[in-house]
Amino acid sequence: MDLSYQDIKFLPGVGPKKADLLAKELDIHSAEDLLRHYPYKYIDRSRFYYLHEISEEMPFIQVKGQIIRFEKVGEGLKQRLVAIFTDGRDTIELVWFKGISFILDKYKTGIEYVVFCKPTYFNGKFNLQHPEIDLPSQLPPPEQMGLQPFYNTSEKMKNSFLNSKMIQKILFPLVQSIRSGIPETLPGYLLQKFALLNLTDSLVNIHFPKNADLLKKARQRLKFEELFYIQLNILQQTKWRDQHFRGFVFGQIGHYFNAFYKDYLPFELTNAQKRVIREIRVDVASGRQMNRLLQGDVGSGKTLVALMAMLIAIDNGFQACIMAPTEILATQHFASLKEFLGDIGLNIALLTGSVTAKKREPIHEQLRNGELNILIGTHALIEDAVQFKNLGLVVIDEQHRFGVEQRSKLWKKNVNPPHILVMTATPIPRTLAMTLYGDLSVSVIDELPPGRKPIQTYHYYENKRQGLNQFIAKQVQVGRQVYIVYPLIQESEKSDLQNLESGYEYMREVFPNYKISMVHGKLKPAEKEYQMQKFVSGETQIMVATTVIEVGVNVPNASVMVIESAQRFGLSQLHQLRGRVGRGAEQSFCILLTDYKLGVDTRKRMEIMVRTNDGFEISEADLRLRGPGDLEGTQQSGVPFELKIANLAQDGRMLEIARKAAMEILEDDMKLEKNENRVMASQLRKLKTNTLNWGSIS
Repeated sequence: MDLSYQDIKFLPGVGPKKADLLAKELDIHSAEDLLRHYPYKYIDRSRFYYLHEISEEMPFIQVKGQIIRFEKVGEGLKQRLVAIFTDGRDTIELVWFKGISFILDKYKTGIEYVVFCKPTYFNGKFNLQHPEIDLPSQLPPPEQMGLQPFYNTSEKMKNSFLNSKMIQKILFPLVQSIRSGIPETLPGYLLQKFALLNLTDSLVNIHFPKNADLLKKARQRLKFEELFYIQLNILQQTKWRDQHFRGFVFGQIGHYFNAFYKDYLPFELTNAQKRVIREIRVDVASGRQMNRLLQGDVGSGKTLVALMAMLIAIDNGFQACIMAPTEILATQHFASLKEFLGDIGLNIALLTGSVTAKKREPIHEQLRNGELNILIGTHALIEDAVQFKNLGLVVIDEQHRFGVEQRSKLWKKNVNPPHILVMTATPIPRTLAMTLYGDLSVSVIDELPPGRKPIQTYHYYENKRQGLNQFIAKQVQVGRQVYIVYPLIQESEKSDLQNLESGYEYMREVFPNYKISMVHGKLKPAEKEYQMQKFVSGETQIMVATTVIEVGVNVPNASVMVIESAQRFGLSQLHQLRGRVGRGAEQSFCILLTDYKLGVDTRKRMEIMVRTNDGFEISEADLRLRGPGDLEGTQQSGVPFELKIANLAQDGRMLEIARKAAMEILEDDMKLEKNENRVMASQLRKLKTNTLNWGSIS
């Protein structure tokens, strides 16, 4: 029975209308899709309560009793239906805000019902809103009801009565029909090795578990399968790439690298930088194409490491380039490299969208004839007119800002693909790195350069603003500069823009003698650049901005970062913003300003920021608090595949086990051609339509 071809509309209780909703809202098209739409929680339906036992801690309550009477309350759109329900001792209101005629037609007074609902506390008493109501004869005996599954639905589905209960009703006969057995998706030797349930028992018990132990085993099996196939796909792509693409051999450490190391190095390299340079040297001399992810916190010296890798390429007769996501960041890289290299004798150019056609011509010409050694730019680098004579190394900065197509175009700028060094200042939790960048070797710079002091972070409430203003004034008086950052989650949020503008006016009133820049995404690029440059040059002392300054502004003289309404930012984004200061030798400060009313998670975020400067600790905490699809700073709308049951924040150990198992299988049978592995080859082909081929683009 191939459930992947069984159209959902032919299942009992579905039909064309519900099938259309399931497809549009949840991307469920087949019986298999429905079976893989797992419950997000379970409620124990094996016991009944009395109304006097209800408390606010109860997620749900199940009671038996009768409806005494119905009452319509209010008029028009605000009308609601209230039923007075009794368990024989006490009464409670059942409330409906829609479907009133349907409810009055379906349920009668004086008949015993089982009512199941989450209690709501309102106006000093509990009520049950839109409860599930069944006749006792319609339900299994309490001891057989056990754990009831709950499914994610959308508002549109609920409005069409396609709620969690209805999905459960549709699934029940489907799950009964697979009990006789469906084709396995994992080979028998893996099931045996890791003591995993078979697929049939797993799917039966994930939807309608007999007991908590079987539910746990079903979840383990399905999580392992999901993580295993993600890793198998990534690792197979990597092996294929290694076999088909030979890398340029940079066998020589020559004049430019040695001269730079001896005479131009601005400061002693940290041990972490030395370790990463060694890892890169081994890669580029191996004959395999390097695909390396370089992680390092803001200010850890990634650019210097990238430059030294580029010097190895140049010593071996190749050109190198850096692609950055914004003009500001590209210009900053250009200025840094010019300063690092001084008069060493290399030809470097900057190519961005604002470089005129007249100035582009000599850049294009020098690239083609090999006179240009290093090109730094934005997405302008991927234009067809940009042709290298011999591109050997590509450095991609903050690579999550680039689309798949943009990266692959740069990858094809040579007949043989160049070596790739991907840099990010957004620390990525290990489990996320193994899934997002599982085909890349990972290097980490986990030390700050000498002379850098850890940033001191404080969490203040609004009532401390006067003291904060005095602190800002003192910092400016001793020659420092200050960032004031406001949240602007969407450029269209007028209230946010008003907050920013009123904040700017407030700063002008409080500090009439200081010069202030204001930067936000609605400014034209030229105006934004002008305002930024005024701050970079020290002409303005305070910059009032949105998160456009999160990446790419390097002002060593800025020592204070004030984040307004800090509760509206995620941990990773707070950490990125904090990284705009602390770039010079002076002590720097980050002030998180919030109001008093903070949720538990928000309070935890503030505590973590105050406690640590470690970007990796912060990213792990962010993953736990927010989940993989919502990590601000990585600009993800989620991982490049849908995780239906596994959780990267909780299942790190299982991910490692699944990755190791996939590695061992591919070492022995890379194409999965052996009889016992054919089931995996077939499953992988089926799943590949839903995953991105990271192996061929990074």
